[in-house]
Amino acid sequence: MNRIPYAPTVLEVRGLGKSFGAIAAVKNASFRVEKGERFGLLGPNGAGKTTTISMITGTLDADQGSVLIDGEAVSTRSNNTKRKVGYVPQELALYDEITARDNLRFFGSLYGLGLVQVLKSSQRSLEIAGLTDRADEPVKNFSGGMKRRLNIAVALMHDPELMIFDEPTVGVDPQSRNAIFETLLRLADEGKTIVYTTHYMEEVERLCTRVAVMDHGEVVAQGRLGELQSMLGHGNRVVIEMESATFVQGIPGALNLKIEEQTLTFDVEDMTHDLPKALAALSEAGVRFTGVRAKAASLEEVFLHLTGKSLRD
Repeated sequence: MNRIPYAPTVLEVRGLGKSFGAIAAVKNASFRVEKGERFGLLGPNGAGKTTTISMITGTLDADQGSVLIDGEAVSTRSNNTKRKVGYVPQELALYDEITARDNLRFFGSLYGLGLVQVLKSSQRSLEIAGLTDRADEPVKNFSGGMKRRLNIAVALMHDPELMIFDEPTVGVDPQSRNAIFETLLRLADEGKTIVYTTHYMEEVERLCTRVAVMDHGEVVAQGRLGELQSMLGHGNRVVIEMESATFVQGIPGALNLKIEEQTLTFDVEDMTHDLPKALAALSEAGVRFTGVRAKAASLEEVFLHLTGKSLRD
């Protein structure tokens, strides 16, 4: 019998809550992240993502609930668990007047690394971030995207097993965003466990193997993308534009069939198996198409289904 490999839990969030005065920023949030996962925390600004991350990284104490990293409780006083985390914050945490290499050496010393380890780690971090050729330039000469990548390099200096990225692509151009994505995917390939917070749904769809959706401080859904899509009752939607309005029914494999003037919409469970059968049946019925579009349910549709509104800026 083939056994499914066991993946230990690196991060566990249990019933987490945090209020600021009368405002409940996080309400009873729970999720877990297994070793080697790319876990997305998706939600609009103000959803409670950054407050949740602050409690995970031990920079803010929870009012209720707990955070465990490798089974150890996290708090503002738990230095051992903090050493296991590499945190890339929204705001840049760099010194502009010194070089990229000197930034890494400085932060490496704060992590308690010895001189030999600092030199070795800084070189590797620069290489992963794609900044080796600019290592000895002052950071003030760097573009916004390069600074974001250097921020990642800083978080890598102590070789943490858990990497947390809090909206790391804010304000960067498409090329820099793509470079950051490639860096994250490389880290995942090397076995790092990644938690990635964002309000950009396309980033989560590209980067993450599993997702938790937050809104108004609560985790309103979580699971793999396909599991979230299944909440809508369909996995794949097909839209067909017809030459003329035509009444059709009984299409094999077509679910939730709707006709509005010259547009025919239906869902299929299996795009490869069901869509060709449906198109063949329509053709045999004499329906002439002017266009066919097919797409999987998006995270935005899932969010609308769960909350009744689109993601906020």
